[in-house]
Amino acid sequence: MRIRKLLSLVTGLLICLPLLAASDAFRDNHPERYTVQRGDTLWDISQRFLTSPWFWPEIWHVNPEIENPHLIYPGDVISLVFVDGEPRLTVERGTREVRLSPGVREEQLSPAIPTIPMDAIRPFLSRSHVVDEDFFNEAPYIVAGEDERVLASRGDRVYVRRLAEDDADGGFAAVRRGAAFRDPETRQILGYEATHVGDLNIQRNGDPATAVVSGSNREILPGDRLLRTPRQPASANFFPKAPDMELNGLIIHVLDGVSQIGQFDVVVLNLGDEQGAEVGDVLAIYKAGRQIRDQVTGDRVTLPEERAGELIIFRTFDKLSFGLVMRAERHMGVMDIVRNP
Repeated sequence: MRIRKLLSLVTGLLICLPLLAASDAFRDNHPERYTVQRGDTLWDISQRFLTSPWFWPEIWHVNPEIENPHLIYPGDVISLVFVDGEPRLTVERGTREVRLSPGVREEQLSPAIPTIPMDAIRPFLSRSHVVDEDFFNEAPYIVAGEDERVLASRGDRVYVRRLAEDDADGGFAAVRRGAAFRDPETRQILGYEATHVGDLNIQRNGDPATAVVSGSNREILPGDRLLRTPRQPASANFFPKAPDMELNGLIIHVLDGVSQIGQFDVVVLNLGDEQGAEVGDVLAIYKAGRQIRDQVTGDRVTLPEERAGELIIFRTFDKLSFGLVMRAERHMGVMDIVRNP
């Protein structure tokens, strides 16, 4: 009799666990409905409903009547519904804003909202690059500027060597060797920062080829390498999610020269494609426990790690990734720990 009761209890718990887990994911003060506003991000909306924004994919209910329910637009309504007794979030298409220009029959629809603040990461989507040692040994390079100039800027001609014949079309970024990213534990070089110095277009092929500088953020010098500009911009439409596998890593660098890490700072992690890191993965940040001396015993003691915030990976490379700090509960720095949330 007791065994039967125990089995019934266990069975009941197993049935209720998904519902309990889903219910616990929602904030106590969550709205029943929310109309998406211009300027919203998916992360912001997730935080209105959920205690953990990265739990969004587990709660999301795909509406089969909508062609692409993963794209959310201003005017859409996010609603809490129950599916098979479990709370879920779903989207109802609202009235899309249409802008009409006089004399032109072209409709401009409001774009889908981004996952995270695009202003914070836009420079790092197209103008931050990570390359390996072979790149600097093999990439096309600027050999000289026109009229024996040492420096080049917008509108100037430059001459390029090592350019393949099939590389004559399209744009290139001019980059310069930057910092070496090393794994703090193995000391292995994981990649090099290729600092963006300008953009140029090939005008005539040959050896040397002729190119024209289309823009620059600093003087372009002989020896700067050319990196093919991606033909398609990086997508901002991805869902925040917990990683599909166990990830453990470190913050090894902060981009843009800041020392103290806070909200919306971009950091470099020693986790990349080879470790299973993916765009959209959310990781918890832990302040590494500092070492102190015990005044009583004289021993060296390492204090416990303290959770300090969360970040979302928005760009990956072979052995590295870029993450945007979305929540900062305390100051963070290089060598702090990241792992599954």
